[in-house]
Amino acid sequence: MGMIGGAVILMGLATLYITVINNEKLSRWLNLALFVVAGFAFAQVGGIVLGLIYGSLTSWFIFWLYEGRYRRNLLPYLTPGQVLWHYTFRVICGAIFVFLITPILVVLPLSFNAQDFFTFTPEMLRLDPDGYSLKHYQDFLGLRADSNGEWLRSFKNSLVIAPIATIISVSLGTLAAIGLSQSHVPAKRAIMAILISPMIVPLIISATGMFFFYSDLGNFMENTMGMNKNFVGYVKVVLAHAVLGIPFVIITVTATLVGFDRSLTRAAANMGANPVTTFFRVQMPLILPGVISGGLFAFITSFDEVVVVMFIGSASQKTLPWQMFLGLREQISPTILAVATILVALSVALLVTLELLRRRSERLRGMSPS
Repeated sequence: MGMIGGAVILMGLATLYITVINNEKLSRWLNLALFVVAGFAFAQVGGIVLGLIYGSLTSWFIFWLYEGRYRRNLLPYLTPGQVLWHYTFRVICGAIFVFLITPILVVLPLSFNAQDFFTFTPEMLRLDPDGYSLKHYQDFLGLRADSNGEWLRSFKNSLVIAPIATIISVSLGTLAAIGLSQSHVPAKRAIMAILISPMIVPLIISATGMFFFYSDLGNFMENTMGMNKNFVGYVKVVLAHAVLGIPFVIITVTATLVGFDRSLTRAAANMGANPVTTFFRVQMPLILPGVISGGLFAFITSFDEVVVVMFIGSASQKTLPWQMFLGLREQISPTILAVATILVALSVALLVTLELLRRRSERLRGMSPS
């Protein structure tokens, strides 16, 4: 009923703006004022913000439809049905995007909640400054008097484990991808299937197998080699995360090598360069975007992994995802909202970097003109 009523009201406003006022600029300002007043009447300050958003969108939509601007960037010979499907398809894609992104967007404002609640308080809905606070971020950084430092300690562990695991994954994964790209390698498909199996096999099975393998390895390093138990724990977690990150590096580097010109390495060899020099001076600069992309995926995999580290690591190697899991299972800590927001920002930054590297790779291979 609300959707039907809203559509009727919008049709009435469109009729008023088009037939009576007949001035787009004046109509837009009037529509904006009407929605702002209605929003304030129903929800005070928060309603004003919603009124500004809906007022701008509805006035734009009315004249976009009436003036026929929806055909401006389309081919002139498209039928009305094709035009309708063109925009219907985009609405479906937008709805899917909203469906996927809404749970993440809900977490962001909740991380600034002044109360220890996982819901929006009346003060937050009214946009009252007293309803917002940075105390959850302060708790994460250990700046509050009642902070125990576990969040910051686990974050430091993640910052130590993830980069080292990424370096190992990139080194081994790049070499494996280059080796598998050679035409004379036998059973390439079988080897590729084995190397990317950690991505396919359920994580709980991989974690169980790693537990038995690395427990024996840890006993050997501690009892036979006399290494420190805490250091051995870090080694096991790093190696386990490297195993999980290698498939991502192999896949991205293999995809980059598809467009690689093999004649460049042969030309370098004819000029007297040895294989190592050829790799670092000729091949590596061209496949570097794929290598960095694989490294970013490996870093995210290690940074977000929780199952394997719970099987292999100890309390000294507690990572940030592990601490987040404990924050939900043992005690409901609102600090997890602040941590989730930080991780979302980090993931967005990495994905933007990944997209920029992908475009650079296409330009280097001549696949994109810009």
